[in-house]
Amino acid sequence: MERIDVAVVGGGPAGTAAAWTAARQGADAVVFEKGVPRADRDGPGPDSTDAAGMLDYWVDLMDLPEAIPDEVILRDLDGATFAGPNERMTIRDTGVDASYPEFGFTFHRARFDDWLRGRAESAGAGYRVGTAIKDVAIDPRDGHTLTLRDGHEIEAEYLILADGPQRTITRGVLSEFVAEDRLEDLASNRANHIAYQEYREFPSELFDDNHIKFWWGAMPGHTAYPWVFPNDGTVARVGLTMPIGLDLDDVKNREAYRLLRPDDTTVPSGKEYVQRLLETEYPDYDLEDFPLVEDRGKRGGVESYPISSTRPIDSPVGANVAIVGGAMGATSAFHEGGDHVAVRTGKIAGALAGAGALGAYNREWKRAIGEEVRRNVAMADVVRGFEPDDWDRTFRSIGRMLKDGRYSTYRTPLLGSGGFSVFTRYQRAKLGYRNGGYVQLTESEYAI
Repeated sequence: MERIDVAVVGGGPAGTAAAWTAARQGADAVVFEKGVPRADRDGPGPDSTDAAGMLDYWVDLMDLPEAIPDEVILRDLDGATFAGPNERMTIRDTGVDASYPEFGFTFHRARFDDWLRGRAESAGAGYRVGTAIKDVAIDPRDGHTLTLRDGHEIEAEYLILADGPQRTITRGVLSEFVAEDRLEDLASNRANHIAYQEYREFPSELFDDNHIKFWWGAMPGHTAYPWVFPNDGTVARVGLTMPIGLDLDDVKNREAYRLLRPDDTTVPSGKEYVQRLLETEYPDYDLEDFPLVEDRGKRGGVESYPISSTRPIDSPVGANVAIVGGAMGATSAFHEGGDHVAVRTGKIAGALAGAGALGAYNREWKRAIGEEVRRNVAMADVVRGFEPDDWDRTFRSIGRMLKDGRYSTYRTPLLGSGGFSVFTRYQRAKLGYRNGGYVQLTESEYAI
């Protein structure tokens, strides 16, 4: 039987970051990635479907030992525009101190994954693509055994699970330590939103700013929204996130959602939503003015993927197991994915496993990204149940606090009663999640 120090299941940002830092500690670390093809990658790799935008302070949260290379970055961003049915606001400052000089950037996710893989391999980690995991036998004392699809077995002292928000392997491992009813909320159809996006060429005159754009209250569902992310040249990613299994019969005030039609009997498909967005947002253009760029993305310029929509979980570190990135729920539908928290949690888990100190992982990931997670969980709670008019009131109030797209404390009195209500609810929600209260499955619940 093959024996290694650290086995990493999943070769996305969290997994490769884990292998990178474990190898830098001198550990024998190997990534196992089943691999999927993409039109913009030479060979199979991780399921790299993501809107792939990075804010300035997220770069610091990743805490990478090397700068992201220029070929990964597609376009620097000047700001973000948020649109309700009738109100819009643009922010040009995240309000968080950051080393990156611009508001943020969009980037090529497959190139980012490939760069992280290269860094991990340069540090001495192995990366086996096309290698699916069939089974994992947990044994904290004598080493965990991974059985591959071809029957090959690997024994590892430490196991890092980075298999994304669908948790293909993670849920089975967790069932070793906690009752099945505690895992119900981690099922893929309950724990995730579905995201869909298309790569489209835009008329050049519509690329007059370097903003990412979001439309809130345009479609029903908690944290459901479409977006446009500018890429290189005049190519943009047009997409959306939406909950899985939403029933239109449960939607109140259906007529208020601009992307719904009176004759809709079911929730529109992602493709239909994108077409409706382009038609309503750019009424002077035809759909043919936004052709698909078919050599981009996963297949034919189109891709879909799950994205976490739950609170994160702790890991059963007493069994030498760590869960990172989307698998632990650190990424979020509310902040458009979360490559930054995926990288950072993977980085922490790998470094600790490589040093033989994985028991500190739950404490250390909270120290590193806890405030970021708390912000997103609290804000997602605040907007739960929002209807289109609520988004208009919120954007109108927040807009009063901005001067040239930047937050100003001197303008707080202009917030208005509606804005103060949202702000107060947000602060109350954050307070409720202090001391790691945003964790939905804690370390103490695992029987090891």
